[in-house]
Amino acid sequence: MAFTRATGKHRRPSRTQRGTARAAGVAALATTGAVGSLTAPALAAEPAAARTGLTPVVTLGDAVAERIDAQAAAQHEAAREAAEAAARKAAEQAAREKAAEAAETARAEKERAAREAERERLDTFVSPIPGSYVSTSYRSGGAVWSSGSHTGVDFHAASGATVRSVGTGTVVEAGWGGAYGNQVVIRMNDGTYTQYGHLSSIGVSVGQQVAAGQPIGLSGATGNVTGAHLHFEARMTAEYGSDIDPVAYLRAHGVNL
Repeated sequence: MAFTRATGKHRRPSRTQRGTARAAGVAALATTGAVGSLTAPALAAEPAAARTGLTPVVTLGDAVAERIDAQAAAQHEAAREAAEAAARKAAEQAAREKAAEAAETARAEKERAAREAERERLDTFVSPIPGSYVSTSYRSGGAVWSSGSHTGVDFHAASGATVRSVGTGTVVEAGWGGAYGNQVVIRMNDGTYTQYGHLSSIGVSVGQQVAAGQPIGLSGATGNVTGAHLHFEARMTAEYGSDIDPVAYLRAHGVNL
């Protein structure tokens, strides 16, 4: 069965015709303001940010920048405080080291001064009777001495004059010494010995430490004597017969006679 194409005023428009008519209608609506009245409220209801997307980006950028600036400032402040703390710590450490060095220097100086004082004390010698003089010299001959000569020197002194140790040492004898009467023998710090005879009294005991100038007894006339005086000897040992020149001995230790 054959179909025939419709003609006349009731024939359906072609696709081309429909598209052309639609375009013309839209144009007409736009011309009359219909499109504007329909679409304007919808577009006006949308935020400007939704339409452009620019403001959120700018706002977000400012916030991030502010946070970055704040973090940078905080980091800078923390670094400054850390540097100040490190500087204070270094200064405190330097002060402690300086104080320790000063204390060590003071301690060393104190020890040096103490050693020097002790050395001077040990090396100091004095006359056994300050202000006196030698009345009988060393090695003087005569029958009064059993050995035939004087083994020491006599210092002029009235009975009761203070007799002093000529230097630092230890008392090794203190008592009766036969012809020497009451005597004291001291082992000196340098290893030599000194003897003090004819004492009227003894003021020290065996084992006692004595210093230069310390009183050890009083002069007298005990033993084999013709009058009061002090018999003084310098010896290499504590025994009789090891005597050396007492005046030279004292002068060698700085005593002026």
